[in-house]
Amino acid sequence: MSKPPKILVTGAAGFIGFHLIQGLLSKTDWQVVGLDNLNSYYDPNLKLDRLRELNLDVDLLTAVRGPVQAGNRFAFYRMDMESSEAIDRLFESEKPDMVINLAAQAGVRYSLEAPRSYIKSNVSGFLNILEGCRTSGVKHLIYASSSSVYGLNTKVPFSTADPVDHPVSLYAASKRSNELMAHTYSHLFNIPTTGLRFFTVYGPYGRPDMAYFHFTRRILAGQPIRVFNHGKMRRDFTYVEDVVNGIIKLLEAPVPAANGTEMAVHKSSAPFALYNIGNNKPVELMEFIQTLEDLLGKKAVMQFEDMQAGDIVKTYADIDDLYQLTGFRPKTDLRTGLAHFVNWYKSYYL
Repeated sequence: MSKPPKILVTGAAGFIGFHLIQGLLSKTDWQVVGLDNLNSYYDPNLKLDRLRELNLDVDLLTAVRGPVQAGNRFAFYRMDMESSEAIDRLFESEKPDMVINLAAQAGVRYSLEAPRSYIKSNVSGFLNILEGCRTSGVKHLIYASSSSVYGLNTKVPFSTADPVDHPVSLYAASKRSNELMAHTYSHLFNIPTTGLRFFTVYGPYGRPDMAYFHFTRRILAGQPIRVFNHGKMRRDFTYVEDVVNGIIKLLEAPVPAANGTEMAVHKSSAPFALYNIGNNKPVELMEFIQTLEDLLGKKAVMQFEDMQAGDIVKTYADIDDLYQLTGFRPKTDLRTGLAHFVNWYKSYYL
């Protein structure tokens, strides 16, 4: 009987990483190794509580050098991805079969304030992951890209065949650089890589800097919310559980193949692929706010403002390629997903 594969998940204490590890532990028999530096971009206590939900003894994180075990299938490392020496040791000791890189400096708007942190984490850190995959013979690297790479594109729905040459934030540029770096390693070293362009992921235990989280906090507190572009925005809001199911389906699907076979995309002969992972149903921002108001039982005080630098007017994911490969279709409508988030928010904060 073959041994279950071992998956390394970076950004393990992050929003998507946490939910993904929950899904991997509950829906597969795979071994999971998590990595996160638990930085203070937003409240580290929220990250620690996510790890507690994974049955990790967080009190051991400062007392133990090396991994902290949670059961016999999950081990967690507190580690900076930017440390090449630490990442090299991790790959050498754990020898993962597959890697899912979700660690990154997140946030479009924050990239206008702290650009250097995006290069350090999203570019240098990703290079260390690529090097780890190269030296350890990883069978498949899946990594987080972003819908923000579409930048000033006006054609919708956004397709991975569309040009992405005009990013409007350094965050978007760093994510596009990840795609180019991954292709280079796929081409030079035959490492199968798959980039996932996430579209506005939301849900319980989400990131406090995201609009839905920020709006909820301020609406309940009776404080005004800033509504950019006077509410004339559309977003392809994607529930986190749908994202997790899509990633697991992708892990179980054939990896990208070289030599111009049907799995190769973008006319590349490298074992390289890109997919959108979104809800495929964009929602008007004002409809989103109204749904949130209904679920909270309280009206928002809205402060309408002009478009903010680095933002884009609409996102809309073409997910046909991912459907053809995996059968992935999102199942959670906005009201249902927001209701799950609101219920969690009230139980966690109130």
